[in-house]
Amino acid sequence: MKNILTAIISLGGLGLIFGILLSLAFKKFAVQTNPLEAKILECLPGSNCGACGFAGCQGFAEALTNMKAEPNSCVDGGQAVAEKISAVLGIDVKQIEDTAAFVACRAGNKQAAKKYIYKGIDNCQAAALLFSGDKACIYGCLGLGSCIGSCPFDAISLTSEGLAVIDSARCKACKKCIKSCPRQLIKMVPRNQEVLIACNNKDRGKKAKEVCSIACIACKICEKACPSQAITMVENNAVIDFSKCNQCGICIEKCPQKTIQKTK
Repeated sequence: MKNILTAIISLGGLGLIFGILLSLAFKKFAVQTNPLEAKILECLPGSNCGACGFAGCQGFAEALTNMKAEPNSCVDGGQAVAEKISAVLGIDVKQIEDTAAFVACRAGNKQAAKKYIYKGIDNCQAAALLFSGDKACIYGCLGLGSCIGSCPFDAISLTSEGLAVIDSARCKACKKCIKSCPRQLIKMVPRNQEVLIACNNKDRGKKAKEVCSIACIACKICEKACPSQAITMVENNAVIDFSKCNQCGICIEKCPQKTIQKTK
């Protein structure tokens, strides 16, 4: 009995000593949390999407307290979150330009000519390494969905014709999809812009139509028809100056290739 009591007292004493040591170590080595950082975290949506360019909301909050990030970098939270963060930091908030990503191509498997039958990894970057991809148009969407995997907001889908499309209502303008596209097809456009050029082909006339039946052929009809002079030809491709465009839709009616489309 004496041995049992001795063992219990010994173990209890050791437990008490280790408890005290752990408590002291915790206090000594505890990481002090910046109160400002905690307030910023309360403002953030907590999605930890990484679209801000930092390792989740915690990393973004740390960067903000160290003045290494802008309050409007949280694309998931948008302007509302930017205003809350600015109020916490005591600085003026910058107005976020309301934009969304757009895939400048609408040529699926029926419209775009093929050079060969691709059988490989379902990845646009991998396909592009093999003779620049299977599409004869070296500017068109490869349709393997690398942009889908890069989007943290499920805003991109693939049509049955093998064409990436972006839901502008879901898009948070994080621009991750732009980096994932080897053809540099995805562009940022004003969210309220409905008239858009759905082609990135840089060839003219016959050469453009040989690889895609609905490609821009640089005929300049849209440029001449636009009453606000919002359209110009850049490298044989129509480009809209959104600051001038009143979205009248005349260019859509005049385009013989139906390359210009109304997205909404």
